[in-house]
Amino acid sequence: MRCPFCGHEASQVKDSRPTEDGAAIRRRRQCEACAARFTTFERIQLRELTVLKSEDKREPFERDKLIRSVSVACRKRPITSGQIEKLVSGIQRQLETQGDTEIPSQRIGELVMAGLKGLDSVAYIRFASVYRDFREAKDFEEFAGSITEVGKT
Repeated sequence: MRCPFCGHEASQVKDSRPTEDGAAIRRRRQCEACAARFTTFERIQLRELTVLKSEDKREPFERDKLIRSVSVACRKRPITSGQIEKLVSGIQRQLETQGDTEIPSQRIGELVMAGLKGLDSVAYIRFASVYRDFREAKDFEEFAGSITEVGKT
């Protein structure tokens, strides 16, 4: 594993343990050249996924990009990074096991919205505002009026 600080090729694993959801292995490493410590994650990858964007553009699925977009929606909300990791791991697992290697971006957006709806209503509305491209305040009002608070029926 290449050191992110000095670029040296060799590092030593100091600690290894599964993540909370068991979907990955967290490894603490130390560079043999500069002695800097860093963390890596090892995950099972069933198949290479390609995201179908608008206008028939294709790009590789990036887990980190999905984590960033969910994190933005969850900013300043009582949601832990572990909950975000678990949500994204679940979405990635669903995508990898459904059989298709090309996934429409709309499908990913719907899965994120479904996950956020059960997690936090504010994060759900934030994500929906970007995903559904709200243009006016009334768009927010209509959408927010259509949902109920998480945990209430």
